[in-house]
Amino acid sequence: MDIREHHAAGQYFVPAPSRWPALGAAALFCLGLGAALAVNGVGWSGWLLLAGGLALLRMLFGWFGDVIGENQQGRYQGQESMSFRWGMGWFIFSEVMLFGAFFGVLFWLRLVALPTLGSLDYKWLYPDFSPSWPLLTAPQAMVSYQAMEAWGLPALNTLILLSSGATLTWAHWGLLQGRRRQLQRGLLFTFSLGGLFLVLQAIEYHHAWTTQHLTLSAGAYGMTFYMLTGLHGLHVLLGSIILLVVWLRVLRGHFDHQHHFAFEAAAWYWHFVDVVWLLLFVLVYWL
Repeated sequence: MDIREHHAAGQYFVPAPSRWPALGAAALFCLGLGAALAVNGVGWSGWLLLAGGLALLRMLFGWFGDVIGENQQGRYQGQESMSFRWGMGWFIFSEVMLFGAFFGVLFWLRLVALPTLGSLDYKWLYPDFSPSWPLLTAPQAMVSYQAMEAWGLPALNTLILLSSGATLTWAHWGLLQGRRRQLQRGLLFTFSLGGLFLVLQAIEYHHAWTTQHLTLSAGAYGMTFYMLTGLHGLHVLLGSIILLVVWLRVLRGHFDHQHHFAFEAAAWYWHFVDVVWLLLFVLVYWL
């Protein structure tokens, strides 16, 4: 039975058993263990991180290649496309829950923990405690830190991500109208802006760590700052890689105005990343 007969019979395409999930799990294990060992100063942790990173790249290239090949062979039709859409929707929902948990930590610290510890009930335990945000380092500490300013690199990065959302929408219009050059340029601008965002965030981190002494050990403020912005930066990196893959597929002539779910999935993910950054800018940097 060929592909057309396969779909005409109402059958759902089920891929053959794959080694990529097992390789991906092993890669993530190596990366997680290597990161934990690196934080604790274990010398060979770098090799474990390198092995995990290379294995993850091999998994991504192999798995992406298999899915793209199956799509180009016409194996994915209406039923499979609907499954992909539901899968991407639930994936983004899980990401919303993940960031919601981390934002919940921030809200709990600022709206519950600080007022409680600063109340009269705890004044005799912590007489010098000031319930203000960001929490200042104790006076007896050798090094104090400075809070991050919103107007500077964070504001510039906000403008960059908003611009990337606009260029991605422009690329989507080009796809729907059959303008391939507009589609290519829009995608190129979008993931290039994502890369610029990551470079500026790295510069910001270096300045915060070395000049402002804002480290992971700088109390609740340093922990929540790096936890939220670092997790978002990881998502920007992942989104940029996805957009790069989509752009390379566009250069090879993939997608048209009717069949372009991979582009739509990348766009959903990227707009989600944009919205999360707006919340981060307001709640972490500004307020």
